[in-house]
Amino acid sequence: MAWSKALPAAWWRLSLGLLSALVCLAPCVNLQPAENINYNLVHSWADKLGMELFHLGDFITRRKEVQESFKEAQVVARSGADIVDSLAKEIERMMDLKVSAVRRIMDTAENTALSHQNDMADKMFSYYNAKEMLEPGDPIPPKPTPAPDMDKDIGEPLIYVQPKVVELEKRPEFHDTAVNFDVSSVHVPVNVFDRAPDVIKAIQWSENLDQIFRDNYKNDPTLSWQFFGSSTGFMRQFPASKWRKDVPVDLYDCRLRSWYMEAATSPKDVVILMDGSGSMLGQRLDIAKHVVNTILDTLGTNDFVNIFTFNDLVQPVVGCFEDTLIQANLANIRELKEGIETFSPKAIANYTAALTFAFELLEETKSASRGAQCNQAIMVIGDGAPENNRAVFELHNWRDPPYKPVRVFTYLIGKEVANWDDIRWMACENQGYYVHLSDTAEVREMVLNYIPVMARPLVLGRHDHPVIWSQVYADIEDTKLSDYLWDIKQCEEQKADVLQYWEEHDRMLAPSEMHRREYRRMKETWNQPVDSNVYEFMTTVSMPIYDRRENALINLTTDINPAAKINLQVTRIANILGVAGTDVPINEIKKLLSPFMLGVNGYAFIVTNNGYILFHPDFRPIFQGYILKPSYNSVDMIEVELLDDDRPARDFNPVLMTIRDSIINQTTGSKWMLVKNHFDEMKRVSRIKRQYYWTAIRSTPFTLVISYPEQYGVSRVDIQIDKDIHRASIKGANIRSFFDGKGWRIHPDWLFCRHSNRTFKTPENELMYFLERMTEPGWRWPGGPKTPEHTAAMFSNNSSTTGRHPSINEKESYYCDRQLMQAVVYDARVTRWFSNDTNWNSKDDKGTSASSPIAVLMGLLPRNEFKQRFGVTMAFLATHSGLTRWHEFHSNAAEESGFGKKFSQNHTRAIDEIWYKRAVDQHFVREESFVYSVPFDAGESNSEILVTASHAIFHNDGGKSAPAAVVGFQFQHSALYKLFHNITGNACAVDDKDCYILDNNGYVVISTRVHETGRFFGEVNGAIMKRLLEENVYKRVIVYDYQAVCFESKNDNNASSMLLSPLIHVLRLGKWLLHTALWYIVQLMQLAPGVTGHYAEAFNDMNMNMNGTEPRPEPDHHGGNGHGNGHGKKNDDDHWLRYLTLHRTRLKPCDMQRELYTLYNEKDNVVYNMTAHACERPFVVLPIPNSNLILLVIDQLCPRDNALVLTVNPQTIDYHLGVNDSLACFKQAREFNRVRPQSCISRHANESAIKLCGKGCSLYANLGLLLLCHILSRWL
Repeated sequence: MAWSKALPAAWWRLSLGLLSALVCLAPCVNLQPAENINYNLVHSWADKLGMELFHLGDFITRRKEVQESFKEAQVVARSGADIVDSLAKEIERMMDLKVSAVRRIMDTAENTALSHQNDMADKMFSYYNAKEMLEPGDPIPPKPTPAPDMDKDIGEPLIYVQPKVVELEKRPEFHDTAVNFDVSSVHVPVNVFDRAPDVIKAIQWSENLDQIFRDNYKNDPTLSWQFFGSSTGFMRQFPASKWRKDVPVDLYDCRLRSWYMEAATSPKDVVILMDGSGSMLGQRLDIAKHVVNTILDTLGTNDFVNIFTFNDLVQPVVGCFEDTLIQANLANIRELKEGIETFSPKAIANYTAALTFAFELLEETKSASRGAQCNQAIMVIGDGAPENNRAVFELHNWRDPPYKPVRVFTYLIGKEVANWDDIRWMACENQGYYVHLSDTAEVREMVLNYIPVMARPLVLGRHDHPVIWSQVYADIEDTKLSDYLWDIKQCEEQKADVLQYWEEHDRMLAPSEMHRREYRRMKETWNQPVDSNVYEFMTTVSMPIYDRRENALINLTTDINPAAKINLQVTRIANILGVAGTDVPINEIKKLLSPFMLGVNGYAFIVTNNGYILFHPDFRPIFQGYILKPSYNSVDMIEVELLDDDRPARDFNPVLMTIRDSIINQTTGSKWMLVKNHFDEMKRVSRIKRQYYWTAIRSTPFTLVISYPEQYGVSRVDIQIDKDIHRASIKGANIRSFFDGKGWRIHPDWLFCRHSNRTFKTPENELMYFLERMTEPGWRWPGGPKTPEHTAAMFSNNSSTTGRHPSINEKESYYCDRQLMQAVVYDARVTRWFSNDTNWNSKDDKGTSASSPIAVLMGLLPRNEFKQRFGVTMAFLATHSGLTRWHEFHSNAAEESGFGKKFSQNHTRAIDEIWYKRAVDQHFVREESFVYSVPFDAGESNSEILVTASHAIFHNDGGKSAPAAVVGFQFQHSALYKLFHNITGNACAVDDKDCYILDNNGYVVISTRVHETGRFFGEVNGAIMKRLLEENVYKRVIVYDYQAVCFESKNDNNASSMLLSPLIHVLRLGKWLLHTALWYIVQLMQLAPGVTGHYAEAFNDMNMNMNGTEPRPEPDHHGGNGHGNGHGKKNDDDHWLRYLTLHRTRLKPCDMQRELYTLYNEKDNVVYNMTAHACERPFVVLPIPNSNLILLVIDQLCPRDNALVLTVNPQTIDYHLGVNDSLACFKQAREFNRVRPQSCISRHANESAIKLCGKGCSLYANLGLLLLCHILSRWL
């Protein structure tokens, strides 16, 4: 029955009058500027506002009725030990399936390669090239026209094979990538020629893997990408798909991915020695640096490395890494790469001293049980050794024949080199490999030759195929792309500034505009989403594939001259064919973790043997919304689990360190800890006691950890046995009717039921499909051992057998989480009334929500009048089972349901929503209360501001209680402001009084200046916020961000290189000419010189004012009109030229901290009884009852320090490092324990029989050119 017909018109008109009178009871007293703040008056304001807001929420949400709906549920104890054990076994079963699939690929590949060993390479072989294949209807590209004399350059005619055509279909299980399940596709890196004999032959025989790919997928429809990465460079992946073309350069090479490198070689300690003599200049230096960078790209987190340059001294490229090997994680590798950039050669190289130092360092590392404790290698990069240093090798490496513990790999740099035999001898006599490099284009391919050599002990072992699980990574993305994207971002910002200046001129330089622009850019850099669909994060399981041949016909010529005679001989080999693997998306692992069983504010995460997280709720791998962080996958667990112990940054609690050691050692244990949990974009914090449980995931390097709050996580709501789905169906209940209407959603990331062979448009459609199936005869839940915490299984509807996996011939297979399905159906049944448009003041109301006078008056209002007065747009309900319902309020039936659509898009994650978590925490502060919040950017928004209010529903049973649901509503901020104004009258509108409503974290909910809404109060009035801290209204909580990104100025000009190269003077002349030309262009464009002030603020080292305060513009030295003359004009020219050049920055991992705030939750806080006292205490602060809010009234006549600003924005932590030190150095000095991988195969007795160690070169040099180079090198 419509509200407008609920009572006669006379009655509701009378009620309106009563409601108006009640609201107007609030005193409308104008406090005079000379008066102090009236404490009793402010107290009455707070009480009235709290009462009216609570009754409004009580009436709108029908919270008593919701609580009554769960009366038949029971509360049971949550056993963390049982849950973590059950979940670990579930993940273990899933991972065993992946390992079995990879093992089948490996076995098939080895047999196939052996059976096709005598096949001839067909250079015209057609295959599905991932970068070239076509879909039906795509135009066939024209045949490429070879450049003149190309045939002569490459020695044979250009080969062209028309691309193959394949039909592709988008599949959600492959991140909406278009795929084909009949064939596989091949990716070939840009540096690999796919028609080379060894490459095309491997592509030919590996096409036979398609059948095992298809069989694997039939056995396990949950499989993600399957692939074979060949040692020749290509990667065959199934299902077939086109390679991404939205990146500027295809950097992908499977041999540089962690899953390939770690499977192809056991962990290794690597010392890189780089020749630092004066002859290593120009192109040689460029090639050498490229070699070093490529070697670094082949290392993973289980490897250890360091780089030393040597001339007359042996020195590390990073000073603080002296005399040690460091873990090859992304942060350390980046530090080494930056160190090698600044290196400049000089003096004469001392190979003997360098080799001796390297051997001693490796020996010390091994004896001290540091490093990888497996393979060891020395990489020598130079333009020739004066001798072979046999004595050094005899002393350090030949003491236990035939084993040589340290391999030596040598890289000879330069086109014209004469003494190549000694440097080749070093590699060949120490089970290494020799490479001669004369051009940067060949560096990657030649450097990768060391991997098959390191793999020889594995291959000779034959039967031992280590199973490797990789660290988390972002699919096919390369971290080099992050630097590229950042450079593009900076260019776009500079372009935007210039275009804006052309349009706005001096307006752009106004302080308010500069502040707004810079603050917006700062906020973009702080944008670190936890859940993002930009990248597909995953781990990969892989195995090496061996060439089963023991001998092969090899060309043993040592002459690279094309005219040299071919020398074919049967030779002993131990080759690795490649690596087989399959991806395991992180999101798929998360779905097995039953967040429903962990409850609100509970979570699970996985830790690797290195202590790094595979995933975690605080894992934030990207910033700016789309750029990968420089060291995104080397986040340690103690960097995300923040203990509430007030210790300084990186001074980790010994208790936490002990727990970490237990976790990485894969023991089983439990512990409770007081921790700081930040949330809501790292702008809010809670301090709670949490329980932790952990256990190993067997046969993997991973350990599973779960955690939940001790205060309300030890119990959970469960349904009674007689309320399950099956019994409801027998009684004739229509289960689908529980989900009638459109006002409901289920958690999009949870696994309720999932069909393996069908896709659905929405999770809700999939749920309804299974609810229909459950009512059909023959429906069976999975059998087997039952665990109360988690039961999710795959089974077939046409088979009476129980078990997790269907046979290949079963037509329909699916997963279901029985306990979650039971819970969501029960919740839907008991709350289906919530979305109905009912008369809330009817006699059938179960609760007392509408018993208060204001609630009665609310119920008498017509619908349009109710919404107009209270601005309510939405009431919602979310349950512990992931079900969310909502009910919209419209002024009339024809009103568009825009609020409901927006709500259903942004707030369907139930217990993972911020308002849900905060409501449950608030329950233990004030049980009968609502949590209110506004968006942080509300004051900057041009749209209607919505206030969100939420309240937790706890169910009590048998002396235990647990959160069952959260109810809430959204209403217009303007209505809240109007209500506040009606209560306070004009008292807050006069100039001498300022009134604020702040939430429990110090953010402005109500202010007389609307633009301050959502801002942190310390940025609005730092002086009063400081007083609130001193008087224990708020408490400061420091939260450390160990995943932050800073911006370091790029220094492209090296002073030493300018002195060494005579060409620098020519370059400086060209630069001067260019700057002069640019200046004249600027003059013609009539750009005012005042823009330099903007560039100084926006681009000077990107070291922005991180507290978000308004920047001060540079003083004008040229008068009011911005023009000068004489010497001033010259200085202005120089000033303008200085900012014409883009001031580039580079990404740098760093640590930051945020000072967050939370209310003291003492019920009898004496500060709330304190009155204002002139300017000694120019404010009154009082809690607003039944809420998380406080009311603050300030005397504006008292002076205050406007310069004092308190902020919640991140601040870089200063560790007081040395001039040449960095965060990587600081962390290296405090490195954590780690557990080495179980697999280590570093030597084999038969390896000494293999003589393949790289080809030498003959001297075809121009003696005159050699002489000239020698003279120039001495002169420079």
